[in-house]
Amino acid sequence: MRLIPVKRLVLLLWIAAFLPTLRAVAPAAQANAPPLLLANELGPQVDPSKYLVSEKFDGARALWDGNSLRFRSGRAVNAPAWFIAKLPAQALDGELWLARGRFDALSGIVRKAQPQDDEWRQVKYLVFELPTVPGPFVERAQRIKEIVAQAQWPQLAAVEQFRVADRAALKRKLDEVVRGGGEGLMLHLADAPYLTGRSDVLLKLKPLQDAEAVVIEHLPGKGKFQGVLGALRVQTADGRRFLIGTGFSDAVRKNPPPAGTTVTYTYRGLTPTGLPRFASYLRVREGF
Repeated sequence: MRLIPVKRLVLLLWIAAFLPTLRAVAPAAQANAPPLLLANELGPQVDPSKYLVSEKFDGARALWDGNSLRFRSGRAVNAPAWFIAKLPAQALDGELWLARGRFDALSGIVRKAQPQDDEWRQVKYLVFELPTVPGPFVERAQRIKEIVAQAQWPQLAAVEQFRVADRAALKRKLDEVVRGGGEGLMLHLADAPYLTGRSDVLLKLKPLQDAEAVVIEHLPGKGKFQGVLGALRVQTADGRRFLIGTGFSDAVRKNPPPAGTTVTYTYRGLTPTGLPRFASYLRVREGF
């Protein structure tokens, strides 16, 4: 009889115990997630003059349906009652945001079960879409500005939309935003109706590409990382597996995201086999 190595046996037992949890949790999360428009990467043949362009804000996406504020995952945002009361009756899609380079601080504020008023008075809700409103995006963008002006509340803001003549002008704007500490740009097709799902009517442009994957295994570190995390083995939605071995802070190496956690990573294009080049850990998605 062929014996199974101890390490492999332990891994098989772990998978058998853990996968049912993944199957039980994932459908529930998907069932609660609101339908949203999701961006594709900007392709080389796209004419940017047909799009309205805005800064890509590094915050927490939140959907307001006129009654409740929810993260992209469908989980409720525990915002103070006074913050919710200031939002208009119109459904909105936007980003909870502090400032450039302050995602971690923003995440800490909006994830608290008991919101802190003094912290939430720093948070802005940047609106970039009007769900369910008919007509082209250029008209919805104008309507967003009108709604924000009527609210007369500094924490509610319309995301600035502008046009560029060509790809050279788009590149100059990207360079300007990145030099100032911004994350990148978003391009929304000016004549597009309101849509949900992943679509080319919404495109993102960043110096680095990013995507999400689920942690399936921790690999131990070697050398100076002896005794802490060396790399994460992750799996994408289409089943591709690869290692993320860079981008970790000392705190993350000592306390890595557990298996089953969705993480965001950055990369520079794809290999001929379709795997991300130079994948680097960015952060845990945190459910929003």
